[in-house]
Amino acid sequence: MGSRTNHTVSAAEVHDLAGGILRQCLQLKDHGPKCTVGNLLLVLFFAAARASSIFDACRRLGNAPTDQAVRDALAGQLPADAKGVERRLNLALSAKLPKGLFGKNRPMAIDLTEICYYGKPLKQERELRRGKRKGGTSRFHCYATLYVVRRGERFTLAMTYVWKDDSHAAVVQRLLERAGDIGLRPRYLLLDRGFYGLEVVQYLKRVRCPFLMPVVHRGRRSKRPLSELKGTRRFLAWKRSGMSRHEMKNRKEQTPVRICVACMRRKGRGRRQPRVLVFAFWGFRPGSPAWTAAKYRKRYGIESSYRQVNQGRIRTCTRDPRVRLLLVGIALVLRNVWVWLHYAIFGRRRGSGIELHLELLRLRTMLLLLQRCAEESLGCTEAWQDPSGQGLTARVYS
Repeated sequence: MGSRTNHTVSAAEVHDLAGGILRQCLQLKDHGPKCTVGNLLLVLFFAAARASSIFDACRRLGNAPTDQAVRDALAGQLPADAKGVERRLNLALSAKLPKGLFGKNRPMAIDLTEICYYGKPLKQERELRRGKRKGGTSRFHCYATLYVVRRGERFTLAMTYVWKDDSHAAVVQRLLERAGDIGLRPRYLLLDRGFYGLEVVQYLKRVRCPFLMPVVHRGRRSKRPLSELKGTRRFLAWKRSGMSRHEMKNRKEQTPVRICVACMRRKGRGRRQPRVLVFAFWGFRPGSPAWTAAKYRKRYGIESSYRQVNQGRIRTCTRDPRVRLLLVGIALVLRNVWVWLHYAIFGRRRGSGIELHLELLRLRTMLLLLQRCAEESLGCTEAWQDPSGQGLTARVYS
């Protein structure tokens, strides 16, 4: 493998790196004379590179095992429950973390991603979560991830399957406990507005974890002026940035949080009203409201990680949540491999940080290198319908 001086990496080296992590952490074994671990990984990498299904990969790879054999190999070697699969995937996510990540607490972010689902659950209704309708459905398989918010070290540290009856506090607890198991603790936690709630805030304060999240203005809009309201909407009436306090409460409990109001001036002609951003925080002192808004913007890196995951996520129509969790986890591991390559090989040290050169190896290019390995090892078959109606014609090349 290359170094910071020559900036080179081959397709075989990328395959060996990603395949070694998955082979060891997922505890894969041979499943017959043709469905070996090597062939199994090649099929998975080919499907991930094309963002297609296992069926499509086995059909196009000339010497690959059948798609049913690959599915049987995966189902037979996975733990009996999703927690076991999740445990193995978290080991794979933490297998290639740089040592410098453990020397100092880093800002981290937590968010949820929803994958549309159009069928029925396999065993229990709690496998699917309901949400805002998109893609023609309101049912989703949901996953949560913990992500490092630092340029050059944007690794996904942990993931978890989100069940229908899971609260946001339970999701945050599982991810933070996983980070603690590998010796990491967030400097402060950046959360999406969906996590704004009394239960999450109380848990984070109980475990002494600083956090920053947008405030959700609940309840009906009143016709009275904002300055006369008593809830969080009163902060929207501010004309200047500043700090304040707020008491989060329900019918039984309450807890105080600090409030940061950032009035962001909009660019353009005329005197336009500033955009008012309201954040809740605890456990640290922000430098200024502008600093708070700038730091929270870095949380959007986790949104980019989900878009990258979809580039390398194997498609499937299976109802088994274990297999679905596995395929999402493989995409996250491949993205971590890409981040590590830029951290260890293509990045350049600049003081305490790393100067990135993403143009040297795009994620899509790395996936194409894995696809090339599969085609060179198993050959590639392209089949199509003959226009004359005389059946299928195939072109094979290796």
